[in-house]
Amino acid sequence: MLKGLLYTHFVSVILFLLIYMIKTFLLLTNKKEALVKFTKIVKVPEMIISVLFLATGVYLLMQFGLTNLLLIKIVVVLLSIPIAIVGFKKSNKILALISFLMIFSAFGLGEVNKKKMAKQNVDPAIADTKNPNYDITKHGEAVFTAYCQRCHGTGGTNGPGGLVLTVTTTDRATKLDRVINGTNLMAGFKDVLNPQEIEAVVTYVETLKK
Repeated sequence: MLKGLLYTHFVSVILFLLIYMIKTFLLLTNKKEALVKFTKIVKVPEMIISVLFLATGVYLLMQFGLTNLLLIKIVVVLLSIPIAIVGFKKSNKILALISFLMIFSAFGLGEVNKKKMAKQNVDPAIADTKNPNYDITKHGEAVFTAYCQRCHGTGGTNGPGGLVLTVTTTDRATKLDRVINGTNLMAGFKDVLNPQEIEAVVTYVETLKK
C-alpha cells in the first residue's frame, strides 16, 4: 500500500509542477488567451492533483518523520501557494516565476532528502572485525536496525515502506547492488556504509527469509 502511495505522491508532484510550468510559460510569453483556456481545462485536474499531492505528502511525513530538509520543503510550498495565486490573478510575471521556482526548489529538496542519509551509531564492539568473537550476522543486524528497520520493519516485516524481506526472492548480488546504489524508492548507502557494513547487512537480510 505504502509503495503505491509513494508512487502516487511522486506522480502528483510531477503533474503539479508540470501544470505550473506551462501556466508560467504562457504568462511569461504573453499568451493570455491560451493561459485562460489552459487554466479552465486543468482547473478540476489541478484541484485533484493538489489534494493528492498534499494528502499523500502529509501521510508519508507521518510515516517517515520530519527532517530539516522536509521542513524547509513544506515552508517553501506553503509560501509559494499565495504567491502563485496573486501572481496569476494579477498577471504578475515576477511573482508567477518566483512561485514556480519555489515549487521546483521544493521538489529538488524532496529528492535531496531521499538521498541524504545521516551516519548512525553502531556498537563498535559488534562492528570490530578484528575481534575474535566478531559475528557478521550480528553486525549486520545492528546495521539493519540503525538504517533499514524504519522502512522494512523489525526483522524485515511490517515496515511502513520497502520490501518484506522475509519472502523476497532477490539474489545476493541484487541485494548488494540495491544497498549500494538504491532503487527508485530507496536511497543508496554507498556514501554512508563501508564495504564491511554492506556485506554484513546483506548477510543478515539473507537470514530473514523464511
